[in-house]
Amino acid sequence: MQQDSSQIKYLLYARKSSESEDRQIQSIDDQVKRLKQLAGELHLKIEKIYTEAKSAKKPDNRPIFSEVLSEIESGEADGILCWQINRLTRNPIDSGKISWLLQRGILKSIQTIDRQYLPEDNVLLFNVESGMANQFIIDLRKNTRRGVDSKLEKGWLPSLAPVGYMNEKVNKTIAKDPERFSLVRKMWDLMLTGNYTPPQILKIITDDWGFTTRRYGKTGGTPLTNSGIYRLFNNVFYAGIIEWDSQEFPGKHEPMITMEEFEHVQYLLGRSGRPRPKTHEFAFTGMIHCGECGCLHTAETKRKIIKSTGELKEYTYYHCTRKTRRVDCSQKRVLEVSKLELQIEQELERYTIMPEFLHWALEILNKNNDQEIQERTKIYEMQHKTLAQTQKDLDELTKMRYRLLIDDEEFVSGRDELQKKIREMKEKLRETENRAEKWIELTEKTFVFATYARSEFIKGDLQKKREILAALGSNPIINNGKLDILAYEWFQRIGDEYPELEEEYLGLELGKMPVTKAKTEALDSIYARWGQIVKDIRTGFERMDRYIYIPELEHQV
Repeated sequence: MQQDSSQIKYLLYARKSSESEDRQIQSIDDQVKRLKQLAGELHLKIEKIYTEAKSAKKPDNRPIFSEVLSEIESGEADGILCWQINRLTRNPIDSGKISWLLQRGILKSIQTIDRQYLPEDNVLLFNVESGMANQFIIDLRKNTRRGVDSKLEKGWLPSLAPVGYMNEKVNKTIAKDPERFSLVRKMWDLMLTGNYTPPQILKIITDDWGFTTRRYGKTGGTPLTNSGIYRLFNNVFYAGIIEWDSQEFPGKHEPMITMEEFEHVQYLLGRSGRPRPKTHEFAFTGMIHCGECGCLHTAETKRKIIKSTGELKEYTYYHCTRKTRRVDCSQKRVLEVSKLELQIEQELERYTIMPEFLHWALEILNKNNDQEIQERTKIYEMQHKTLAQTQKDLDELTKMRYRLLIDDEEFVSGRDELQKKIREMKEKLRETENRAEKWIELTEKTFVFATYARSEFIKGDLQKKREILAALGSNPIINNGKLDILAYEWFQRIGDEYPELEEEYLGLELGKMPVTKAKTEALDSIYARWGQIVKDIRTGFERMDRYIYIPELEHQV
């Protein structure tokens, strides 16, 4: 029988957790609204209203609920108005506290939407219902664990897919993200060269690629963070392995990299994929390999007292790590950092051009760009017209299906073909819009680099020195104390053909009068041949399908 509760001071408590335990529970606002209505019907006095968005699975996890109990114990209130008992407790510790307050009469009433719990009631009733709420959580945890184990045994990740992959909703598997898979693979390629650090790669993909994560509802669609790029390079999932609760499971998703590639990146990053703690900073560690065994070169700093002066000096040396058991390496010679940097300077000198040739290159690029603008405009207009017509064809096809003029098989086949064509045309439109500007900028950077890289290397900090070496060429090696680097093809073209042009240019002695017809013709010939080199490098960049990184220099255009 319902007790007269007119003298009881109630605290209204509404709770909802975002976890699966509360999928069917009404929202907090709905609970408060309905409980106020119930209080009016039963003439209950509500002293305060408390709301909380916390799980009740663990004790002492809800500060608002603890405040409610404190007010009950202090006598400021003696009743609780809530939706159901499971809003108050889903664990035995909190259940015991409430039960003890109820038995002692300190808590005079618990009023839910469908019944009232009183001190004189059989204690078994409250304990059974609170126990049912607790058992629900235990069963839920078991079922969740069973589902997770089943997924892992089948080779599928039971959580959100990492960047580059996506959760396939129909079959509940992990599939390649068609927009990001190849881009993430390029991130690994950049890292595997040993020429880039994760922050450098993050800057490239954010500033140059405009890379963002996949959007899931209200989350995602944002650039990667610094911690995110390190997590990516430390995640063995990309090598086909699922790590879960300190265990490894073979995944059925398509691996992005090999296990050897993953382990090599871990070596570059340091153990467990974290940056190695350093007492000294070195510019070229992780970039240069041994010419004999292929291992990376490392650097160390040693201190030495000069006997004649008593001065303590530091010397930094590079040497082979010899971290392979498969090959015996005889490269025991060390290379002092100043001698290594001198060799890099000499290598850069081979591809250094005069400022006059830089100005000519920029002039030639601008002239060619003016000529290409009209051609690009015509191409863009034609592509846009084709896209509009294809979209119109798709709309007409859909209308024909609505009118039953074609069957499902014809519609699906035609629709897929037209949608594919639309995607391809949109991609071509984007390429037309960005292509010329992108490659012109890259070509300009190349000739600026060829003009000023050596001088900036000499005066640059460690990071700048590293960037310049990485931009010059690939696979730098040291053999018997000598640096060898394969310059990229665009620099090779300059190194092979520029010296002759420079010699001819200096031989004209243009600063001396008079300027003869022969000098003018010779100068025109130099300009024309240089112009062909510039155009060829520009065209070569346009044909490449990989990312090219050339660092910013102080003399950028």
